[in-house]
Amino acid sequence: MTLLIAGLAIFLGVHTLTTLRPTRAVLIGRLGEGGYKGLYSLLAAVGLGLIIWGFGHYRATDDVQLWSPPLALKHVARLLMWLAFVALAATYAPPGRIKAILRHPMLVAVKTWALAHLLANGDLGALILFGAFLAWAVYDRIAVKRRGDRGAPPVTGFTSGDAIAIVVGSVAYVAMYWVHPWLIGVPIL
Repeated sequence: MTLLIAGLAIFLGVHTLTTLRPTRAVLIGRLGEGGYKGLYSLLAAVGLGLIIWGFGHYRATDDVQLWSPPLALKHVARLLMWLAFVALAATYAPPGRIKAILRHPMLVAVKTWALAHLLANGDLGALILFGAFLAWAVYDRIAVKRRGDRGAPPVTGFTSGDAIAIVVGSVAYVAMYWVHPWLIGVPIL
């Protein structure tokens, strides 16, 4: 559990640093843009590695079940995951109505992903892992709003960006039924 928590602290810590604009500016001033991005990427990769290693170790040794989610919540989680994949795809798609409505689709994707996993899992490790990501994404959305970032501009009508987000998100969602057991070691349902 210690590795998981350390990984979360490092990974979410460097991501939180981007919201602290004066501190970020000082670091960029000292390290240069490239140095800052390099250090940021290195720390994020180390944090992510520790999260993966720590969560895997936790599941193998300390899997503490807090509650048993009802099957209905697992079905809700599946729907939420489709929405998360569409939001994630909208992040990188050309401008569209989906991106405009969500404003910050990456944060919506992270919040939806975390909530879905909290609903579908009842163990302590999942609560810590997904709860931390959900709390961070809520914090980051508030920070983005406070600094006046309104997100994606308004768009009227259905666009090619919307079609791309729906198709790519849906394909990725379906692919996870095969990838999740291999990558995570747990079947989706």
